[in-house]
Parts: sequence; structure tokens; C-alpha cells
Amino acid sequence: MHSPAEVPVMVKILPHGEGLDLPAYATDGAAGMDVVSAEDVTLAPGARHAVATGLSIAIPVGFEIQVRPRSGLALKHGISVPNAPGTVDSDYRGELKVILVNLGAEPFEIVRGDRVAQLVLAPVTRASWLKVDELDATVRGEGGFGSTGGVVALGN
Repeated sequence: MHSPAEVPVMVKILPHGEGLDLPAYATDGAAGMDVVSAEDVTLAPGARHAVATGLSIAIPVGFEIQVRPRSGLALKHGISVPNAPGTVDSDYRGELKVILVNLGAEPFEIVRGDRVAQLVLAPVTRASWLKVDELDATVRGEGGFGSTGGVVALGN
């Protein structure tokens, strides 16, 4: 049985994912589930790789899974998710893979079973576009990048 705060997500374990732990919350208060690698790979500095998890999932309509870096790997080794957060859509049925990048200075070895990222199940709100001739005015207006912070523009 699941609690009202839990949403069931169907998971299929692929042959190369047999024997690995399913994504799991490390603590009762964790927002993300740790997901493990189903392969051995070494990431050279600057390299990217789509790390296999050995899982296919069926996310309920109205939800997505966000793929986020693990903070310890990011801090200690420079390992991150370059498109963070990555999105897995509810209609995707292929293998869940985690795109990792090595932003560190040393090669980083990933061993099958290593925790490589966090997965966060999140609700999705879909937008509909409403064409208008004018938008409402705001204090910020058309101020772009850096317009609300302490960036000082230099004059001519």
C-alpha cells in the first residue's frame, strides 16, 4: 500500500539492471531518490556519458521525473548533470539514462551499482498560450539578465 503522498510509478527491470537496487530515498525527508548505474564507465575530464540504469519506467500522466546531480559527487569530484534538471516525460518508455559530465580535473570512475544521480517525481502544469496585443506593465519592465542585481553598467 502507498501513502497519500506517494504516487505509484511502474518500473521494468531490464536484463542489465538485474540485481541492482531500485531508486530509493536515503532518508525519510529526502525529496530525491538515489538511482544507480547499471554499467562501468570512466568519465575523462570534460567528458559526457549517458549512464545506463537498467530501468524503464511508466510515469503517470501529469507528472515528470527530474534528474538532478548528487551534491556529494558535484562537490567532491565535479560530476554533474549538464541539463539539470533533466526531464523524463510521462510518455517515454525507453531505458532511463542519466547524462553525466565530469567538470573536474581528474578522470572519474563509475562502477555498476554506484549512486549517480537523484530522481524527483514532480507534477507538471501544462501551459496554453493566449495571444494579446499588450502585456501588463511591471516595475522591472524589459530589464533582462542582471537587471535586478548589483551589476553596474559602465557608461561611454
